[in-house]
Amino acid sequence: MSVETKLPYDQDYVSSFSDKRNEPNWMKEIRLKGLELADRLEMPRPDKTNITRWNFEDFKHSVDGDKITSANELPDAIQAFLDTDKENKNIVVQRNNSVAYASLSSELKDKGVILTDIATALKEHSDLVEKYYMKDAVQIDEHRLTALHAALMNGGVFVYVPKNVQVEEPLQAVFWQEDKEAATFNHVIVVADENSSLTYVENYISHNDNEKAVANIVAEVIAHDNASITFGSVDNFAAGTTVYVNRRGVAYRDAKIEWNLGQMNDGNTASENVTHLIGDNSFSYAKTVSVGRGSQIQNFTARIVNHGKNSNGLILQHGVMKEKSTGIFNGIGKIEHGATKANAEQESRVLMLSEGSRGDANPILLIDEDDVTAGHAASVGRVDPLQLYYLMSRGISQEEAERLIIFGFLAPVVNEIPIEAVKNQLTEVIERKVY
Repeated sequence: MSVETKLPYDQDYVSSFSDKRNEPNWMKEIRLKGLELADRLEMPRPDKTNITRWNFEDFKHSVDGDKITSANELPDAIQAFLDTDKENKNIVVQRNNSVAYASLSSELKDKGVILTDIATALKEHSDLVEKYYMKDAVQIDEHRLTALHAALMNGGVFVYVPKNVQVEEPLQAVFWQEDKEAATFNHVIVVADENSSLTYVENYISHNDNEKAVANIVAEVIAHDNASITFGSVDNFAAGTTVYVNRRGVAYRDAKIEWNLGQMNDGNTASENVTHLIGDNSFSYAKTVSVGRGSQIQNFTARIVNHGKNSNGLILQHGVMKEKSTGIFNGIGKIEHGATKANAEQESRVLMLSEGSRGDANPILLIDEDDVTAGHAASVGRVDPLQLYYLMSRGISQEEAERLIIFGFLAPVVNEIPIEAVKNQLTEVIERKVY
């Protein structure tokens, strides 16, 4: 099948872009390799969704944003993600494709913790970034969008916690697409070295309801032996942004990766969340919630692959679809040969609020080992009339009863967001999208 889209930038542009950022040679080589591959690779093919006609080519690639000296200078829409009761010491705010504000506490710096934008990381921690950049989690040659991402990466953050360091306070990144046509080619790397732990939360926001833009996002999350990572997100791109997001995790022996993803975009979205449980006794729990409205199409794939013995992979997907929106939820548990005593469980449920909306919940188990446990559950339906009747019989209005049921349906992820301000913002986004 021929590729439907055309390359928006050429080799001279990519080389010049890398030179202007003073990137190491290895990064420039990856960009040029990505550009060459993108010219001949096909688009990804998410199940039941054809994305070849989606807009992945109409955008402005390099758009700077003004710096600020204090988080207080941010507009209210961005400050809503910040915890006003705290000093916001550990945060990066990206405005378009450049850093507007960044802060890391001296205590964490002294322990060797790194929280910085990807451009600075390439300059100051080149060898460490090279060790993880599109190596174990995401490969350049998977398809056209990963190759294009490698060529045009223009933002993101790098997080690293050294061995035996536990970071108690959440680390945060806010990605603000201020220019309505700016492209977000963010690359996020989160690494917890042996016996370390951290919580990382990121937020995406834009306001381009009519102007066209693109988000092509890759996140690579690596938990070394006996490490623990909690990864939270609230994605809230406006209707004009076409979104491809690829979040991958690799967990080694006794390691744990937990995902709490609130995917609230208003434009067409294709999302992959894949975790490889490489080590024995590794664990991952992937939770995703989404609300679809208008005529948008969303495709969410959550996959956990059990490689290690006694590894445990859990998937929870809850979606709410209204108006003429479409939501496809694919939950895939894969147990490889040799992963004895492994466990794979998944739950995918879609709540329909309108006659014209569509939801698909597709649980899939792929088992190549005998001595394992596995299970799945899936449902697509409307608000339970019995639940509605019970609440209304207690004097609650129908509108408020529906609201309570919907928020209860989405609560397993919303309640797990570790930053109170972000949790509140996610709740507000859900409220706005549902009513």
